[in-house]
Amino acid sequence: MKAIKVLALMHDYLVPPAYTDGMDVVNVPWKMEFDVVSHLEDMGHRVEKVGVKDDLSIVRQATLDFGPQIVFNLMESFGEIGTFDQHVVSYLELMKTPYTGCNPRGLMLSRDKALARTLLAAHRIPAPEFVVVRMGQVPRRQKRLAFPLIVKSLTQEASIGISQASVVEDDAALRERVRFIHQSVGTDAIVERYIDGRELYVGVLGNFRLRVLPIWEMNFAQLPDRAYCIASERVKWNDAYREKYGIVTGPADLPPELALRVQRLAKRVYRTLDLSGYARIDLRLDADGRVYVLEANPNPQLAYGEDFAEAAEHAGIQYEELLQRILGLGLRWRPGLAG
Repeated sequence: MKAIKVLALMHDYLVPPAYTDGMDVVNVPWKMEFDVVSHLEDMGHRVEKVGVKDDLSIVRQATLDFGPQIVFNLMESFGEIGTFDQHVVSYLELMKTPYTGCNPRGLMLSRDKALARTLLAAHRIPAPEFVVVRMGQVPRRQKRLAFPLIVKSLTQEASIGISQASVVEDDAALRERVRFIHQSVGTDAIVERYIDGRELYVGVLGNFRLRVLPIWEMNFAQLPDRAYCIASERVKWNDAYREKYGIVTGPADLPPELALRVQRLAKRVYRTLDLSGYARIDLRLDADGRVYVLEANPNPQLAYGEDFAEAAEHAGIQYEELLQRILGLGLRWRPGLAG
Protein backbone atom coordinates (compact mmCIF):
# COMPACT_ATOMS: atom_id res chain seq x y z
CA MET A 1 0.00 0.00 0.00
CA LYS A 2 1.33 3.46 -0.87
CA ALA A 3 1.65 6.14 1.81
CA ILE A 4 -1.70 7.63 2.81
CA LYS A 5 -3.13 10.25 5.17
CA VAL A 6 -4.30 8.68 8.45
CA LEU A 7 -6.29 10.46 11.15
CA ALA A 8 -5.53 8.69 14.46
CA LEU A 9 -8.58 9.06 16.71
CA MET A 10 -7.90 8.53 20.43
CA HIS A 11 -9.01 9.63 23.89
CA ASP A 12 -7.88 13.13 24.77
CA TYR A 13 -5.94 11.91 27.82
CA LEU A 14 -4.06 9.28 25.78
CA VAL A 15 -2.55 11.50 23.09
CA PRO A 16 1.23 10.85 23.07
CA PRO A 17 3.44 13.94 23.43
CA ALA A 18 5.17 15.29 20.35
CA TYR A 19 8.60 14.50 21.78
CA THR A 20 9.33 11.31 23.71
CA ASP A 21 13.14 11.35 23.76
CA GLY A 22 14.38 9.97 27.07
CA MET A 23 10.91 8.79 28.12
CA ASP A 24 10.07 5.22 29.11
CA VAL A 25 7.40 4.66 26.47
CA VAL A 26 6.95 1.02 27.52
CA ASN A 27 5.23 1.90 30.81
CA VAL A 28 2.97 4.80 29.90
CA PRO A 29 -0.84 4.83 29.67
CA TRP A 30 -0.64 5.89 26.01
CA LYS A 31 1.67 3.06 24.88
CA MET A 32 -0.83 1.64 22.35
CA GLU A 33 -1.48 5.05 20.83
CA PHE A 34 2.27 5.75 20.63
CA ASP A 35 3.04 2.34 19.11
CA VAL A 36 0.38 2.64 16.43
CA VAL A 37 1.16 6.25 15.47
CA SER A 38 4.95 5.93 15.53
CA HIS A 39 4.95 2.74 13.45
CA LEU A 40 2.50 4.20 10.94
CA GLU A 41 4.83 7.18 10.56
CA ASP A 42 7.85 4.88 10.19
CA MET A 43 5.94 3.14 7.40
CA GLY A 44 5.72 6.46 5.54
CA HIS A 45 2.10 7.35 6.29
CA ARG A 46 1.20 10.92 7.18
CA VAL A 47 -0.51 10.74 10.56
CA GLU A 48 -2.53 13.38 12.40
CA LYS A 49 -3.39 12.69 16.07
CA VAL A 50 -6.74 13.89 17.42
CA GLY A 51 -7.81 13.59 21.06
CA VAL A 52 -11.55 13.28 21.70
CA LYS A 53 -13.47 13.65 24.95
CA ASP A 54 -17.21 14.10 24.45
CA ASP A 55 -17.54 16.36 21.41
CA LEU A 56 -17.96 14.83 17.96
CA SER A 57 -17.53 18.21 16.27
CA ILE A 58 -13.79 17.80 16.92
CA VAL A 59 -13.87 14.67 14.77
CA ARG A 60 -15.75 16.44 12.00
CA GLN A 61 -13.47 19.47 12.00
CA ALA A 62 -10.29 17.35 12.00
CA THR A 63 -11.68 15.31 9.11
CA LEU A 64 -12.50 18.44 7.12
CA ASP A 65 -9.16 20.10 7.86
CA PHE A 66 -6.87 17.11 7.35
CA GLY A 67 -8.78 15.23 4.67
CA PRO A 68 -7.72 11.72 5.75
CA GLN A 69 -8.09 8.69 3.53
CA ILE A 70 -8.89 6.66 6.64
CA VAL A 71 -9.40 7.12 10.39
CA PHE A 72 -7.44 4.77 12.64
CA ASN A 73 -9.95 4.30 15.44
CA LEU A 74 -8.32 3.90 18.87
CA MET A 75 -11.39 4.96 20.87
CA GLU A 76 -12.71 2.50 23.46
CA SER A 77 -15.58 4.65 24.69
CA PHE A 78 -17.12 8.09 24.21
CA GLY A 79 -17.75 10.44 27.10
CA GLU A 80 -16.37 7.61 29.29
CA ILE A 81 -19.31 5.37 28.37
CA GLY A 82 -18.05 2.12 26.87
CA THR A 83 -21.15 1.30 24.82
CA PHE A 84 -20.97 4.70 23.10
CA ASP A 85 -17.94 3.79 20.99
CA GLN A 86 -20.36 2.45 18.38
CA HIS A 87 -21.68 5.98 17.86
CA VAL A 88 -18.23 7.28 16.97
CA VAL A 89 -17.90 4.89 14.04
CA SER A 90 -21.55 5.48 13.10
CA TYR A 91 -20.66 9.16 12.82
CA LEU A 92 -17.69 8.32 10.61
CA GLU A 93 -19.95 6.24 8.39
CA LEU A 94 -22.41 9.15 8.10
CA MET A 95 -19.47 11.32 6.98
CA LYS A 96 -18.52 8.58 4.50
CA THR A 97 -15.07 8.37 6.05
CA PRO A 98 -13.33 4.95 6.09
CA TYR A 99 -12.13 3.75 9.50
CA THR A 100 -10.27 0.83 11.03
CA GLY A 101 -11.73 -1.78 13.32
CA CYS A 102 -15.25 -2.93 13.98
CA ASN A 103 -18.47 -1.62 12.47
CA PRO A 104 -21.27 -0.11 14.64
CA ARG A 105 -23.51 -3.17 14.57
CA GLY A 106 -20.71 -5.50 15.67
CA LEU A 107 -19.79 -3.12 18.49
CA MET A 108 -23.40 -2.92 19.66
CA LEU A 109 -23.94 -6.69 19.62
CA SER A 110 -20.70 -7.57 21.37
CA ARG A 111 -20.47 -4.79 23.99
CA ASP A 112 -23.71 -5.94 25.64
CA LYS A 113 -22.67 -9.33 27.03
CA ALA A 114 -26.25 -10.51 27.55
CA LEU A 115 -27.29 -9.62 24.00
CA ALA A 116 -24.19 -11.35 22.64
CA ARG A 117 -24.92 -14.47 24.74
CA THR A 118 -28.49 -14.58 23.49
CA LEU A 119 -27.30 -14.51 19.88
CA LEU A 120 -24.66 -17.15 20.54
CA ALA A 121 -27.28 -19.40 22.16
CA ALA A 122 -29.53 -19.01 19.10
CA HIS A 123 -26.63 -20.28 16.99
CA ARG A 124 -25.90 -23.12 19.44
CA ILE A 125 -22.52 -21.71 20.38
CA PRO A 126 -21.62 -22.87 23.90
CA ALA A 127 -21.36 -20.20 26.59
CA PRO A 128 -21.91 -20.17 30.37
CA GLU A 129 -25.49 -19.84 31.64
CA PHE A 130 -26.20 -16.33 32.90
CA VAL A 131 -28.70 -13.88 34.33
CA VAL A 132 -28.71 -10.07 34.20
CA VAL A 133 -29.32 -7.99 37.34
CA ARG A 134 -30.33 -4.47 36.42
CA MET A 135 -29.32 -1.39 38.40
CA GLY A 136 -31.10 -1.29 41.76
CA GLN A 137 -32.36 -4.86 41.54
CA VAL A 138 -31.47 -7.65 43.97
CA PRO A 139 -30.24 -10.91 42.41
CA ARG A 140 -32.66 -13.82 42.49
CA ARG A 141 -30.60 -16.84 41.63
CA GLN A 142 -32.23 -19.43 39.42
CA LYS A 143 -31.68 -23.09 40.30
CA ARG A 144 -29.87 -23.71 37.02
CA LEU A 145 -27.14 -21.30 38.17
CA ALA A 146 -25.11 -23.39 40.58
CA PHE A 147 -22.20 -21.96 42.57
CA PRO A 148 -19.52 -20.89 42.02
CA LEU A 149 -20.69 -17.93 39.95
CA ILE A 150 -18.80 -14.94 38.62
CA VAL A 151 -20.24 -11.41 38.67
CA LYS A 152 -19.18 -8.86 36.05
CA SER A 153 -20.23 -5.54 34.59
CA LEU A 154 -22.70 -6.10 31.76
CA THR A 155 -21.02 -3.58 29.46
CA GLN A 156 -17.57 -2.56 30.74
CA GLU A 157 -14.47 -4.00 29.07
CA ALA A 158 -10.80 -4.41 30.12
CA SER A 159 -11.75 -6.47 33.22
CA ILE A 160 -13.06 -3.36 34.98
CA GLY A 161 -14.66 -4.41 38.27
CA ILE A 162 -13.27 -7.95 38.18
CA SER A 163 -11.24 -9.28 41.12
CA GLN A 164 -10.96 -12.48 43.13
CA ALA A 165 -14.09 -11.32 45.00
CA SER A 166 -16.01 -11.50 41.70
CA VAL A 167 -16.27 -15.28 42.05
CA VAL A 168 -18.92 -16.00 44.67
CA GLU A 169 -19.89 -19.23 46.42
CA ASP A 170 -23.09 -18.32 48.28
CA ASP A 171 -26.11 -16.04 47.99
CA ALA A 172 -24.83 -13.47 50.49
CA ALA A 173 -21.59 -12.99 48.54
CA LEU A 174 -23.61 -12.85 45.32
CA ARG A 175 -25.78 -10.00 46.63
CA GLU A 176 -22.73 -8.11 47.87
CA ARG A 177 -20.84 -8.40 44.58
CA VAL A 178 -23.85 -7.34 42.49
CA ARG A 179 -24.20 -4.31 44.79
CA PHE A 180 -20.51 -3.53 44.18
CA ILE A 181 -20.96 -3.59 40.39
CA HIS A 182 -24.04 -1.38 40.61
CA GLN A 183 -22.51 1.17 42.97
CA SER A 184 -18.79 1.17 42.12
CA VAL A 185 -18.79 0.40 38.40
CA GLY A 186 -22.15 2.02 37.73
CA THR A 187 -23.60 -0.55 35.31
CA ASP A 188 -25.97 -3.49 35.27
CA ALA A 189 -24.41 -6.77 36.37
CA ILE A 190 -24.20 -10.10 34.59
CA VAL A 191 -24.00 -13.23 36.75
CA GLU A 192 -22.74 -16.33 35.01
CA ARG A 193 -21.59 -19.83 35.82
CA TYR A 194 -17.88 -19.87 36.58
CA ILE A 195 -16.03 -22.21 34.22
CA ASP A 196 -12.98 -23.73 35.85
CA GLY A 197 -10.39 -24.28 33.15
CA ARG A 198 -7.81 -22.80 30.80
CA GLU A 199 -8.14 -19.20 29.59
CA LEU A 200 -7.77 -19.00 25.80
CA TYR A 201 -7.69 -16.03 23.44
CA VAL A 202 -8.15 -16.19 19.68
CA GLY A 203 -7.40 -13.19 17.48
CA VAL A 204 -9.32 -12.83 14.22
CA LEU A 205 -8.62 -10.49 11.29
CA GLY A 206 -11.03 -9.81 8.46
CA ASN A 207 -14.34 -8.52 7.18
CA PHE A 208 -15.77 -11.46 5.23
CA ARG A 209 -12.71 -13.62 4.57
CA LEU A 210 -11.24 -14.29 8.00
CA ARG A 211 -7.70 -14.98 9.17
CA VAL A 212 -7.53 -16.69 12.56
CA LEU A 213 -4.38 -16.13 14.59
CA PRO A 214 -2.66 -18.79 16.74
CA ILE A 215 -4.46 -19.55 20.01
CA TRP A 216 -3.01 -17.67 22.96
CA GLU A 217 -3.30 -18.75 26.59
CA MET A 218 -3.04 -16.98 29.93
CA ASN A 219 -1.19 -19.22 32.39
CA PHE A 220 -1.75 -18.89 36.14
CA ALA A 221 1.07 -21.13 37.29
CA GLN A 222 1.83 -19.72 40.74
CA LEU A 223 -1.44 -18.38 42.10
CA PRO A 224 -2.05 -18.96 45.82
CA ASP A 225 -4.15 -21.95 46.90
CA ARG A 226 -7.89 -21.43 46.43
CA ALA A 227 -7.33 -18.43 44.17
CA TYR A 228 -9.47 -18.44 41.05
CA CYS A 229 -7.76 -18.35 37.66
CA ILE A 230 -9.44 -15.26 36.24
CA ALA A 231 -8.21 -12.29 34.21
CA SER A 232 -8.91 -9.68 36.88
CA GLU A 233 -8.06 -5.98 36.71
CA ARG A 234 -4.80 -6.64 38.58
CA VAL A 235 -3.89 -9.47 36.22
CA LYS A 236 -4.57 -7.30 33.18
CA TRP A 237 -2.91 -4.07 34.28
CA ASN A 238 -0.52 -4.68 37.23
CA ASP A 239 2.92 -5.81 36.04
CA ALA A 240 4.19 -6.40 39.59
CA TYR A 241 1.21 -8.64 40.39
CA ARG A 242 1.73 -10.73 37.24
CA GLU A 243 5.42 -11.10 37.98
CA LYS A 244 4.79 -12.05 41.62
CA TYR A 245 2.44 -14.88 40.67
CA GLY A 246 4.06 -15.96 37.42
CA ILE A 247 1.09 -15.00 35.24
CA VAL A 248 2.19 -15.08 31.61
CA THR A 249 0.59 -15.38 28.18
CA GLY A 250 1.87 -17.30 25.20
CA PRO A 251 0.99 -19.86 22.54
CA ALA A 252 -1.46 -22.48 23.79
CA ASP A 253 -0.22 -26.07 23.72
CA LEU A 254 -3.25 -27.91 22.33
CA PRO A 255 -3.69 -31.05 20.21
CA PRO A 256 -4.11 -30.06 16.54
CA GLU A 257 -7.70 -31.27 16.30
CA LEU A 258 -8.70 -29.35 19.45
CA ALA A 259 -6.89 -26.21 18.27
CA LEU A 260 -8.75 -26.38 14.97
CA ARG A 261 -12.07 -26.75 16.79
CA VAL A 262 -11.33 -23.70 18.96
CA GLN A 263 -10.33 -21.59 15.94
CA ARG A 264 -13.44 -22.60 14.00
CA LEU A 265 -15.56 -21.68 17.02
CA ALA A 266 -13.88 -18.25 17.16
CA LYS A 267 -14.78 -17.67 13.51
CA ARG A 268 -18.39 -18.64 14.19
CA VAL A 269 -18.57 -16.12 17.02
CA TYR A 270 -17.02 -13.41 14.83
CA ARG A 271 -19.59 -13.96 12.10
CA THR A 272 -22.54 -14.39 14.47
CA LEU A 273 -21.86 -11.00 16.08
CA ASP A 274 -21.25 -9.27 12.72
CA LEU A 275 -17.72 -8.25 13.66
CA SER A 276 -15.32 -6.70 11.18
CA GLY A 277 -11.74 -5.43 11.10
CA TYR A 278 -10.17 -7.30 13.97
CA ALA A 279 -11.24 -8.81 17.29
CA ARG A 280 -10.22 -11.17 20.07
CA ILE A 281 -12.50 -14.00 21.19
CA ASP A 282 -12.09 -15.09 24.84
CA LEU A 283 -12.85 -18.72 25.69
CA ARG A 284 -12.53 -21.29 28.48
CA LEU A 285 -11.48 -24.91 28.06
CA ASP A 286 -12.57 -27.17 30.92
CA ALA A 287 -10.95 -30.40 32.09
CA ASP A 288 -13.34 -32.47 29.97
CA GLY A 289 -12.37 -30.71 26.75
CA ARG A 290 -15.52 -28.59 26.52
CA VAL A 291 -15.00 -25.11 25.13
CA TYR A 292 -17.11 -22.14 26.27
CA VAL A 293 -17.18 -18.66 24.77
CA LEU A 294 -16.81 -15.97 27.42
CA GLU A 295 -16.99 -12.86 25.24
CA ALA A 296 -15.91 -11.18 22.03
CA ASN A 297 -13.69 -8.10 22.14
CA PRO A 298 -13.76 -5.98 18.97
CA ASN A 299 -10.85 -3.56 18.56
CA PRO A 300 -8.73 -5.24 21.27
CA GLN A 301 -5.51 -3.87 22.76
CA LEU A 302 -3.18 -3.28 19.83
CA ALA A 303 0.07 -2.22 21.49
CA TYR A 304 3.33 -3.78 20.33
CA GLY A 305 4.16 -6.76 22.54
CA GLU A 306 0.59 -7.31 23.74
CA ASP A 307 -1.30 -10.55 23.10
CA PHE A 308 -2.94 -9.67 19.78
CA ALA A 309 0.27 -8.40 18.20
CA GLU A 310 2.26 -11.28 19.71
CA ALA A 311 -0.14 -13.87 18.28
CA ALA A 312 0.08 -12.18 14.88
CA GLU A 313 3.88 -12.24 15.02
CA HIS A 314 3.73 -15.93 15.95
CA ALA A 315 1.79 -16.38 12.68
CA GLY A 316 4.51 -14.56 10.75
CA ILE A 317 2.78 -11.16 10.66
CA GLN A 318 5.17 -8.49 11.95
CA TYR A 319 3.73 -5.46 13.76
CA GLU A 320 3.96 -3.04 10.85
CA GLU A 321 2.37 -5.60 8.52
CA LEU A 322 -0.41 -6.09 11.07
CA LEU A 323 -1.15 -2.35 11.08
CA GLN A 324 -1.03 -2.32 7.29
CA ARG A 325 -3.55 -5.17 7.13
CA ILE A 326 -5.86 -3.35 9.54
CA LEU A 327 -5.66 -0.26 7.34
CA GLY A 328 -6.45 -2.35 4.27
CA LEU A 329 -9.47 -3.96 5.93
CA GLY A 330 -10.77 -0.52 6.89
CA LEU A 331 -10.35 0.83 3.37
CA ARG A 332 -12.18 -2.18 1.89
CA TRP A 333 -15.06 -2.14 4.39
CA ARG A 334 -18.36 -0.87 3.00
CA PRO A 335 -21.17 0.04 5.46
CA GLY A 336 -24.38 -1.85 4.91
CA LEU A 337 -22.75 -5.00 3.60
CA ALA A 338 -22.41 -6.83 6.94
CA GLY A 339 -24.36 -9.97 7.71
